Amino acid sequence: MLTHVSDDGMPRMVDVGEKQVTARSATARSYVLLPEAAGALFRDGELRTKKGPVFQTAIIAGTMAAKRTSELIPLCHPIPIESCTIAVSFEEARRVVIDCTVACHHRTGVEMEALTGASVAALTVYDMCKSLSHDIVIEKTYLVSKRGGKSDIKPIEP
Repeated sequence: MLTHVSDDGMPRMVDVGEKQVTARSATARSYVLLPEAAGALFRDGELRTKKGPVFQTAIIAGTMAAKRTSELIPLCHPIPIESCTIAVSFEEARRVVIDCTVACHHRTGVEMEALTGASVAALTVYDMCKSLSHDIVIEKTYLVSKRGGKSDIKPIEP
């Protein structure tokens, strides 16, 4: 059953008014594959493009996006985010890993906020590096884990 669709097939926001306020957290991950030339610049410690510091800008953009998720994704509840942490690193020579963890105490989870934060951070890396090459690929974005609510999801790699 789709929770955002009423019995008559119309879209609706899920009523969370009767749910208990509990601690909620979620972590999402995005991967960005850079072309060899761009990857080499980062490996050599050059973390700036003409637009500025790439990873720092991605962290700020992802945090801003997580806070505005309900404005971007239809039917998402506005959530009072208590923390948002974004980590950007290299997993391989050209593969950027972006992890976004969001937490709050609320009646509904923060999966969409974490996914939005990781996605926008990845898009920002693309935007900041596109002057070097347009051969940048945002490989995937997925939910790594969530805590709170009806069920927890253990960390997995799809």
